[in-house]
Amino acid sequence: MPVVRFGVAPIAWSNSDLPELGGDTPLEVCLQESREAGFTGTETGVKFPMDPKVLGPLLDRFGLKLVSGWFSGELLERSVAEEKDRIEEQLATFAALGAPVIVYAETTGSVQARQSVPLSKRPRIGDDDFRDYGVKLTELAEWLAQRGVPMAYHHHMGTIVETEREVDLLMNYTGEAVGLLLDTGHLAFAGGDVEGTTRRHGRRINHVHCKDLRPDVLNQVRDRDMSFLDGVIEGVFTVPGDGMLDYGRFAEVLAEIGYEGWVVVEAEQDPAKAPPMEYAVKGYRTLKHAFTRAGFTIDE
Repeated sequence: MPVVRFGVAPIAWSNSDLPELGGDTPLEVCLQESREAGFTGTETGVKFPMDPKVLGPLLDRFGLKLVSGWFSGELLERSVAEEKDRIEEQLATFAALGAPVIVYAETTGSVQARQSVPLSKRPRIGDDDFRDYGVKLTELAEWLAQRGVPMAYHHHMGTIVETEREVDLLMNYTGEAVGLLLDTGHLAFAGGDVEGTTRRHGRRINHVHCKDLRPDVLNQVRDRDMSFLDGVIEGVFTVPGDGMLDYGRFAEVLAEIGYEGWVVVEAEQDPAKAPPMEYAVKGYRTLKHAFTRAGFTIDE
């Protein structure tokens, strides 16, 4: 049977782009509650130290593994050599602590962290640009793999890779070293077919993010052409089992493609409205039920 492990992202406790959401929550609270909720791994966040001699013992103290973490890419406007320099510190930490992948997202021109800018104003590039970008991205990804921490590319609202078609273009114009982080919430938010995309690019998927969507808020965000961050504040995202997505079916599709690795609950919300521990437990239980029924072994 395929084996998965469940991790969580700290963004439910402290939001990197909206410091007012959980800004006063100590990192130790996040790590303790993550483990108590059942998760065995965590991604990094704004409050995580990047010194492996500090971060390693801290994670060990709470019985957590380093799953991965976000890196804001600027390869669209930088050389590969420049991007290697920018990512080096985080890469070295991840390699030292055995992180299986590094989450990479192109943020050049992104509106994801610009609360005053609606999602409709996000950057877009043409098909030929994807070809040129893909060459550079593949070179970077091959280097990351050689360093022992493969790339997991994160399609994300407000960036150049948001829609299902853009995911297809990215996969078409990049080599095998560019892994795909399949994010259920972002793909559904962008109107994409989660099941179809998962099947189509199954052999490239090397990391999974699970979040759910509140359909009433999603419709509001679309109708009012809101910014990504305003959508987060309004509660467009929630954990698996608390929204519109069918995680039983998603787990079955992952089983069909033979996925093994980390499955991460990553659902940014206002912690004052959605207590992180309570929602972490809900997300964990939903995934455990869905993946067990789909035939996975849960490595706990």
